[in-house]
Amino acid sequence: MATYLESSLHRDVERIINKVYEMGALTELALQDCVKAITENDRQLAYAVILRDQYVDEKEKEIDRLCLEFLVRQQPVAGSLRFVYSTIRINLELERVGDYAESIARQLLKVSPAPPDVPMDELIELSRLSISMLREAVRAFVAQDAELARRTIELEDAMDLQKSVLIKQLVTLFHENKIPFQSLDPLTMIVRRFERVSDQARNICTEVLYMCTGEFSKHHGAEVFRVLFIDDHDSCRTKIAEAIANGLNQSKFVFVTAGLDPQPVTPTTLDFLKSKGHDTSYLVPRALHLVPNLEHIHLIVALSPKVKKAFPRRPRKGVYLDWSIADPATVEGSPELRNAAYEEAHRMLSQNINELVQAILKS
Repeated sequence: MATYLESSLHRDVERIINKVYEMGALTELALQDCVKAITENDRQLAYAVILRDQYVDEKEKEIDRLCLEFLVRQQPVAGSLRFVYSTIRINLELERVGDYAESIARQLLKVSPAPPDVPMDELIELSRLSISMLREAVRAFVAQDAELARRTIELEDAMDLQKSVLIKQLVTLFHENKIPFQSLDPLTMIVRRFERVSDQARNICTEVLYMCTGEFSKHHGAEVFRVLFIDDHDSCRTKIAEAIANGLNQSKFVFVTAGLDPQPVTPTTLDFLKSKGHDTSYLVPRALHLVPNLEHIHLIVALSPKVKKAFPRRPRKGVYLDWSIADPATVEGSPELRNAAYEEAHRMLSQNINELVQAILKS
């Protein structure tokens, strides 16, 4: 027969699990409603998702209180301590999913109705895969099922592939003038937010593995070095830098770009890069808030003096470098003069990027 302390522990654990399940259901409903709002062009439903985010926030606070009370009352050790620690972490992950659902809903309002050429079937499939991962992650926590957590983590590669293919499709449609620039930014944001949901589902699963087995499998991939190139419009200098950097085929690096006020990549920039043999099919302007894993960027490279205003102080994490150069796209005069400006920018950036990469690899 269970003792009073054992019964009390079991009761508290069940109460916390039920609250996490409820929170998971709230976030899943928000994402499902986002999908419905996309398919049915339902702006009212998008507004409802935004307004209901407060319920997710309240649920997060309630779970936090329960976990703190559990720590004080039960003074857990071993498995019980891993349980409450993992629950606190999972609670944060679910709250972020709620934020992503709200963000998706806000972006939907910007593109409603969606342009007719948007690959809607692929977008819906991406969203359903991310929702499925979230559902299975929560189920793994509730059932304390380590094997289900492992199987769910394995789905992330498929999610990443679908995201990359879909973003490339959107960029291609933009270059073909089938999607306006004003729609490209929110559509890209929607895709990345659904992909981030899958990342949070993976994180939940790693916490479940730790809770069930003591296996701490987080921070895989920390060996990847992330570099952000940023300037005024992300339409010329940053794109030259991105093409050069990705052309190095360095698997230990991730290079991304952003603009303070993003604008379409200039045709002269695309023509110049093609003449250099660079792949331009993936080049798309990006706002700073759309940079994936911005909080984990190791190195920020400014290519314009204006960028310093966006980063007035040295970032607490990472390193800030100033490589400010003149924008070749703004040079006026003969074709020879403009081409010379592009050549000089390409030469300087090639030299700096190669030196930087070698220095990092040797460090």
